[in-house]
Amino acid sequence: MQQNFHRESVNYFWITIGSLLFCAGLNLFIVPVGLYNGGTVGISQIIRTLLQSRLALPAGFDIAGILNLILNIPLLALAFLQFGRPLFLKTVYSVLTQTAFFSLIAIPSVPILSDRLTACIIGGLLAGAGVGLTLRAGGSGGGNDIIGLYMAKKHESFSVGRMTLIINGIIYLICAMLFELPTALYSIIYSAVCALVTDHVHLQNINMNVQIFTKDPELYHVILQKLGRGVTYWKAVGGYTETDTYVIITIISKYEIAPLRQMLLEKDPHAFVIMSEGPEIFGNFEKRL
Repeated sequence: MQQNFHRESVNYFWITIGSLLFCAGLNLFIVPVGLYNGGTVGISQIIRTLLQSRLALPAGFDIAGILNLILNIPLLALAFLQFGRPLFLKTVYSVLTQTAFFSLIAIPSVPILSDRLTACIIGGLLAGAGVGLTLRAGGSGGGNDIIGLYMAKKHESFSVGRMTLIINGIIYLICAMLFELPTALYSIIYSAVCALVTDHVHLQNINMNVQIFTKDPELYHVILQKLGRGVTYWKAVGGYTETDTYVIITIISKYEIAPLRQMLLEKDPHAFVIMSEGPEIFGNFEKRL
């Protein structure tokens, strides 16, 4: 229980950092140059812009976070039904921390970076890293993340970043009709940078083919029990030593490399391991989120 509490505490810490990075990327670099995020945050920002003339708000305060919280309520219900209690609780926490950071991080009256392209890149790097960290910690930022996780679970060809680009394309089309075309185009550039960084940080999207050569006939049990991954193994003979050895093959996500390495160090530190990244996989394989 202590180990679980420590692990979950670390996860919530990274969700907090992820929310901070995401909101900082938007409020400090994207919003000051008049650009928009995608997903429910982007919809909230568009509504915010349309309401600005009718609402008297403090300087630097962004109501988009509160609007985003309201829009996420039905998506939180989807997260609870499809992904269970742990991801639901972490998503609720992430949305709440985002709401707080959106409200607390003041939007500069003068853009930190006046060049829109540079702002897109820096803002996209920060926001994408924030989203990726949140996903790696087992949560989501709501909105696009929930829809992306749902589609990635149902269809092998989807990833969170790819689904984000599709949804955002629709939102930016609306943005282009409501505002200037350059605003939509630069927002698309920001969204692309953010999506690429999200998928890079969210390592669960990267699969690894692992071959393990070991003298321990029970090693495959550890992978089955602790990682919950299926394995195939057979007995072989070493070409030089002519002694029995066991070959174990499994597919894991890149995020599972660290726990697998720790298992091997504890169980058989002399095991020989070959890993290859990004194999094409179809059939009976569980895609972890």
